[in-house]
Amino acid sequence: MRKNIFFFDKCKLAVGLLIIVLLMVFILPASAAETKVEYEWRFGVPWSRELQNESMQLFCDLVEFYSDGKMEIKLYPNGSLGTHDEIFHGVQEGSIEVGIFSPYVNLVPGGMLNWMPWTIESYDQSAVAFDSPDGILFKVMSKAWEEVGCHFLFVGLEGPYGLGNNIRPIKTPDDFKNLKLRVSSSLGFVMALQNMGAGTGMTVATIPWADLYNALERGVVEGCWSLWSSMVEERHFEVLKYYTGLGWAWGTNNIVINKEKWDKLPSDIQEALIKAGKVAEIREYEVHRRADADFKKIIADGGVEIYYPTPEERELFREKANMPPIWEELCKPWLEKNYPGENMTQKVIDELEKIHNTY
Repeated sequence: MRKNIFFFDKCKLAVGLLIIVLLMVFILPASAAETKVEYEWRFGVPWSRELQNESMQLFCDLVEFYSDGKMEIKLYPNGSLGTHDEIFHGVQEGSIEVGIFSPYVNLVPGGMLNWMPWTIESYDQSAVAFDSPDGILFKVMSKAWEEVGCHFLFVGLEGPYGLGNNIRPIKTPDDFKNLKLRVSSSLGFVMALQNMGAGTGMTVATIPWADLYNALERGVVEGCWSLWSSMVEERHFEVLKYYTGLGWAWGTNNIVINKEKWDKLPSDIQEALIKAGKVAEIREYEVHRRADADFKKIIADGGVEIYYPTPEERELFREKANMPPIWEELCKPWLEKNYPGENMTQKVIDELEKIHNTY
C-alpha cells in the first residue's frame, strides 16, 4: 500500500482544477441562463483564513456547476454573519444553511472525537480517518453532528498543532515550568496539555481564539497552542518568540449543513454538494501541505525560534499526556451511548492506531 494516499500527482490535480474552472467560466453561464435557481443558500465562515476561504469559495462555485445552476451558495467569510457560535446556532436552527466550525463540546457533545491529541499526526492520516463515507472519524463525527441537527459534509484543514511561548523553547515537558498558556473549550486538548505540564507549575487560561493575539501582545498569557497557518495568517508569529513543532494534535474544521434542509434536497442536489465537497477537500489537503513549508520560512524570518523535537523527545510528551484515561473520560460515555454494546471506543482507538502505523 502506498504511504501517500493522494494517488493523483500534482500535475493531474492542476489540470483537473483547470478543466473545472474552464467549464465553470465558459459552460456554466450558458446553462445557468436556461436554468432557474431553485436553492439560494448562505455559507457562514467565522474566520479570516485566506487559504481556507479560497477552498470554501471553490466549493460554492462547484455546487453551482455540478447542480447545473439549480443551487447557488453565497460565501460569507471573515465572520460577516457573526461569531463562530452565532453562525453555528444559525445553521442549527436553519437561518443559515451551511457553515464551517470547530466542533467544541459545548456545541457538539461528541465533538471531542474530531481532534483527540496524539492520534492524527499527518495529512495522509487525516485524509484516511476523515474520508467520506467510511473513514472512522468521519463516521463518528457524522453521528455527532446529527445529534445537534446538522449533516457533516467534508473537512477543512488546520493541520498540526505546535506550542508557542515568549519565555523559552519547549524541548521537554520540564520546559512548561511556570508558563501561563491560553487554552480553549477543546477538553481533550486541555487535559492532554495539563498532563504534559503536570508538576511544572504551568497554568492555563481560557481565552477566545479571536482575542489571542491581543492577549499574547499584552502578556495576559505567555504562550498558546497554534498552527503553522495561524502563526502566519493570524499573525501569531508577531507576538511569540519560540515555537515548537510538536505535532501533538491535529486540527480539522467541519463543513456542515442544516440536517432538515439536507434531508429535503433531491438526490441530484445532494450529489452535487458531495462532489463539490470532495474536490474542495482535496484542494484543502494539497494547498495546506504545500503552504506549511512557506509558513515555516515566514515564521523563522519573522524572528521566531523554531524547535523540531526528535521522535524520542516527542515520545516523552506523548507518554506524559497519558491519553487512555482521557479517552475513557471524554469519549467512552458518548460512544457507549450512541453505539451501545459495540465496544466502539476500542474500535475507534484500534482503527486510529492502524492508520498511524500504516501512513
